[in-house]
This record gives sequence, C-alpha cells and structure tokens, in this order.
Amino acid sequence: MRSSFRPLARVQTPGLVFLVVLSGAVSAGIWKFAAADLDRPQATDRQVALLVSSLMRRDHFSKHSLDDQISERSLNMFLKNLDPMKVYFLQSDVEEFKRQKHELDDMIKKGDISFAYTVYKRLLQRIDERVRTVDDLLKEEFDFSQDEVIITDGDTAEFPKTAEEAADRWRKRIKYDLLMLKDEKVEGQEARDRLARRYHSFAKRMQGTDSDELLQLFLTSITTSFDPHTTYMSPKSLDNFRIMMRLNLDGIGAALRMEDGYTIVSKVIPGGAAEKAGELKPEDRVVSVGQGEDGEMVDVTEMNLDDVVGLIRGKAGTVVRLGVIPAGGGEQKVYKITRAKIELSDSEARSVIFEEGKKANGQPYKVGVIDLPSFYMDMEAAQAGNENFKSTTRDMRIILEKFRKSGVDAVVLDLRRNGGGSLTEAINLTGLFIDEGPVVQVKDYDQRVRVYDDTEQGVAWDGPLVVLTSKFSASASEIFAGAIQDYDRGLVIGDSSTHGKGTVQSLLDLGSQMFKIPNPPNLGALKITIQQFYRPNGDSTQKRGVLADITLPSLTDHMDVSEADLDFAVEFDRVPAATYSKYDMRSPDVVGKLAEASKNRRESQKEFQKLKEDIAQYVELKERKTAPLNEDKFFAERKQFNANKEEEKQYEEQLNGRDEVVKRDYYFNEILNITVDYLNLIDNRRIAATVN
Repeated sequence: MRSSFRPLARVQTPGLVFLVVLSGAVSAGIWKFAAADLDRPQATDRQVALLVSSLMRRDHFSKHSLDDQISERSLNMFLKNLDPMKVYFLQSDVEEFKRQKHELDDMIKKGDISFAYTVYKRLLQRIDERVRTVDDLLKEEFDFSQDEVIITDGDTAEFPKTAEEAADRWRKRIKYDLLMLKDEKVEGQEARDRLARRYHSFAKRMQGTDSDELLQLFLTSITTSFDPHTTYMSPKSLDNFRIMMRLNLDGIGAALRMEDGYTIVSKVIPGGAAEKAGELKPEDRVVSVGQGEDGEMVDVTEMNLDDVVGLIRGKAGTVVRLGVIPAGGGEQKVYKITRAKIELSDSEARSVIFEEGKKANGQPYKVGVIDLPSFYMDMEAAQAGNENFKSTTRDMRIILEKFRKSGVDAVVLDLRRNGGGSLTEAINLTGLFIDEGPVVQVKDYDQRVRVYDDTEQGVAWDGPLVVLTSKFSASASEIFAGAIQDYDRGLVIGDSSTHGKGTVQSLLDLGSQMFKIPNPPNLGALKITIQQFYRPNGDSTQKRGVLADITLPSLTDHMDVSEADLDFAVEFDRVPAATYSKYDMRSPDVVGKLAEASKNRRESQKEFQKLKEDIAQYVELKERKTAPLNEDKFFAERKQFNANKEEEKQYEEQLNGRDEVVKRDYYFNEILNITVDYLNLIDNRRIAATVN
C-alpha cells in the first residue's frame, strides 16, 4: 500500500542504548588505540560542534534554547555517561567541573569542546589510580562475615570525598565482584585473575578512546539534554547505522562480545561464511586476526571490540584468518574463512503456521505467526531508484500471500522485540491490513499537523489479526499497533503498554550539510527530533504508548525501560482526530469476553502462578538500592530472587533474537488460546463491512 509520506531518512531507536554486535556490525563506538588524539581537539571538531549547535537551535522540535538549563543538564549527562556508578571521579573533581555548568552552552556555540578533553583526561587519571587500588586489593584477604552493604544504584550513590573513601568504595566493589563470580562457580585465584584482567582491560580501552569517540560522547550529552533520541553519530557509527538499515554487510557471519579482555563468539549466524566453514563455534575466543592467506596475525587480546570487528569485516570473497582458542580450552587454532555477503536475517520478517483448536467441522484452525523484529528499508537503494530494494512491506506481502494459499484463518504479528525503524514502512505495512485511510498524524516544529494516509486500495490480508506488543515495542511499532487498534481492525495483546516513543527523528548527514558537493567527507550525522506523531484518533503515543486490549503478565512490563523512564522525554499531548471508518473486528464485548476467558485459564496454570511470584520478587528486588556483602546473606538473597536471571534472559531474547520464529512456551500458548477464542467469537468474519 503506497502512502504519500516519503521522508529522506526518518529513523528511530528505542530509549535504551545497547552495544550490540550483529554479524560484525557494532551499533556505536570508535576505539582506535590512539590516545595521542586526546592531546587537543581535532581540526574538524570545531566545525562539527558549530554545525550541531546551529542545527539544534534551528530544527529541534522542542524549540528549546541552547541555554544555561541545557548547559547544566549536559554536564550532568556527560558525567553520568562517563561514571554512572560514581566510582572514579572524586567529589572535588565534580565540584571543579560544575564551576562551568552554565558555560557549556556558550562554549559549544563557539565550537569549543576543550571542556570535554579536560574532564576525560581527569577520568583517565582516576581510572589509573583505581586500577592500582584494585591490584592492591586483590592481594588482600576479605572478611565475608561482616554485615556490610554496597550501593547498587548510581543515582543513590554520591561521589567519594577523599581518596581513602574511594579506596573503601572499591574494597566493597571487589568483595561484591568476588561474590558474583562465586555465584558463577568461579573462585580462588581464577576469580582474582579475572577481575584483574577486567579492570586492566577496561582501563586500556578507555585510554584508547580517540577524538571521534570523545566528540560523540560529549555532543550526545548535549543533544540528549533536549530529548533522549537526539544524538550525534560519529563517522563510524553512521556507517554502522546504514549497514543495519540495509540488513546486509560483508563479513564472516558471527556475533561477538567482549568479556574480561577477550573477544568471544556469542553466535554463529545461520547461512553465514563462518557456519559454512564449519569450525568457529559459540564461546570460542578470538585472540588474533590475519588478512589474506599469509598476512601477519595481529594480537587482539584486550583490543576494543570495534577494532576487532574492523579487522574481521572485509570485502566479500576475501580471506580472513582467525586465531582461536576453542570454547572447551586447548591449544590455539587458526581458522581460514572466506568473507561473504551476509544478510542480517535476525531483523527480517519470518513466519510459521500452527494448527490449534477446532472449527465447527472438527478441523483445526490454522494460525499464521509472523515475527517482525524491525521496520527495515534499504534507504540508499530506494533513493537510487532500485525497484527491488529491501523492505518490510515487500517481505510481509509475500508471507501474507503464502498464508492465503495455505488457508490460514488468523494472523498473529509479533512486535514484542520490534524497536521501530522506518516510519514509511510502518505506514505501508498498515496499508496491507486496511483499505485506505489515515495511518499517522505528524506535528512539526511549527506546530502544523499533517495526516499521512495509506492511499492504495485493497488489502493483502482481510482476516482476523492479533498484534503482540511489549515494553520493547517502540516508535514505528506503536504507529502500526495504534492504527490497527483505532480502526478496530484487530486485537493488541501483551504488556500493559508499549514503549511510548512518539517522536520522529531526521538523520542529517553533517558532511552534506557542510559541503554542498558530490561525495562530501563523512563527518558523522545528527539524528535530531523534528516531529511528534499521533494516532488516527488524535492521541500521541509519546510516554503513554499503545495500551493493550488484553494484558498478559510479564517481567518486561515491570522493567524501567519505557520512554517515561528516560530523562527529558517530550510530553504526551493530543491533536484533533482524523476522519476514518472503523472495522467490526474489535468490539468492547468481544474484548471483554476474551480477557475474562484468558484470566480464568491463567489462574489455573502453574506456570502463570510461578510468573506472578517471580514478578513480585522482581519488583521487591528492583526497589532495593543496596546489596549485602555478608556471604550468607548475599547467597540467601540470590537464591530467593531468581527473577533477576529471568530478567537477563528476557533481555537477551528480546534484543538478540532467537533461532525459532516464536518460542512455544506457556505464554505463547495462551496467545494461541486467545486467538482461537477470537476466531470462534467473530465467526471468521472478514473486514469488508465497516462501521462509520
């Protein structure tokens, strides 16, 4: 379904910052082990800072001045990003920095970022001091019978006033680290060696920060003081963003993570070059990388992850050699892998058909399930006029056609881990389920409201539709779910509300902004909030999200991961409703009966009762700001609050994907039960009839 909305590059990210590696693509960060770069700001830094400050004052949706309030916010954000747990800086450092809390705005307007260098050099000094403290502490014995506690909430903590207080803070931190490692069955000298590597590796990475990374950290502290989604991307971050939107790159097909100074293989991508070679396995440690058949093997131990990725990534058809210590231990081996084009299939739409329940004729219902992790579109290919550019709507149309041919009775669209993406694709995808009409309203900097429609007649799927959401469903996902709900086109099931991101960002290439020439230099980009969007009924999704028709209990519903939990988020508001016709697929009577039946089922299921207990424990644990350092109390608490590990598992699954299209656990089985009830209640009606 084609809409009249054709932005150059409208993008979004949920209100969480994660360093995620997908097939060798790192979402953020530049680390080149070039500490000399931090002697002084680089020649281009002034021009980039001047341009960012000008664009913020001219284009940001809030119309907020770059003033003393933003200056003070920026300083606090910068310090929080550098030292979130307040374990490196001293209180005297912070007081010194805060003497300039109302001067940063004036400095940025002049392109002066010297303050960032002053603060960062002090951080490196403090890190070196703390590492020496760690080395001394790891030689000591600790008394784990003492009734001590450690503050685990950075907002509650205060910066240490003296070096002695800092040392005592680190004594408690090391005790806590040793207890955590013991919980993981790592004890004795091995635990101490691991902690030494951890903090030395961290110090080395921080010393290796280059000017691009520092500029990104500092300018983003300023831009996020306007709203949490306005950020400066360094040149490398911009390249990685474009890779993720295209959903392909050249590489070996492996997801990597950094752990205690080692590069660990966390996943081998199905169908990628590494899997085809057959040697690289999850949990293998990559310790060296060589180019071609006989290039020098470069030691990558304690090298920053982004640099390792840069060495491994390369042109399709070329050879890279990896020095690997297998997961089970043993001697180092060298694996030769020929790089290939990798499709990031974890972000593509995938489908499966389940048979569930019974129709009146005794045959089972067929439920088509689609997992959609993002609203993707290859913007560069689309702008170049490539008719076969990669897009969500194209892929979904193919799946829905397959469903029709297979006799599917209902479609379940899973957006639980969909953080958004292209707004254009959200509009076009909505058009696969409605026959023309407004999908989203957009208010811009000048308070003008425009309505963007699906303008193509017809639908790709006219049967029952269920949309699954969670607190991780953000931005473009919320536009889609909100429109489906407003049109009474289908049901929304999941967490009580979605993420609540209702703003639109434009990606401004700074090289193109600064140099009006073909192929300008890559100076990074400013992702800036320029608009707020609204549902057809006039409600914003901002800070409120899309409320579920039927709420199922989950841990994610109680996590502080929504837009409302972020600093300086734009406020919720409304605009007048657009004109549209509703479908008879979501009456209050039907929703009420489905919710009641689901509640009755859940009350008799032990899995949901166990989940209820885990949620209560998780909420209690989340409200605690300290952890015991008495060994007996520590492990009693760890045993009691097992929801903590469940939280980690849910984060992993939500963010890093899964091998199967959907996990058939008790939670999803209840979704299928609701879907079958839904089919029985509405008698398989189609959407031809509308209610004005």
